[in-house]
Amino acid sequence: MESKLYKVVFLNQGKVYELYSRGVGSSGLMGFVEVSDLVLDTGEGVVVDPTEERMRDEFGQVEVLYLPMHSVIRVEQVKKRGQSVIRDRESGEKVTQFPADLNRRKS
Repeated sequence: MESKLYKVVFLNQGKVYELYSRGVGSSGLMGFVEVSDLVLDTGEGVVVDPTEERMRDEFGQVEVLYLPMHSVIRVEQVKKRGQSVIRDRESGEKVTQFPADLNRRKS
């Protein structure tokens, strides 16, 4: 049986990241989404994609990625892996980040 493949889209430091993984689930850490078994391009081809190279540099040694729930835009189960992407948040998408300070009480 083939394992499931997920496309995870999330906000990170003002950029929108799209990466692929074999595991996505709720985390034991309250308020986080657990993303495991990241699927990164091995870079064995002739053409070197700088985005794929940056993803390998940033996430190559990561076993489990814990994303704050409010930073996750979308999780999709897909049939095949596409290209990983890092793009500016202002690139035409209307994505609003959920307020990060949920525990703050108004006086």
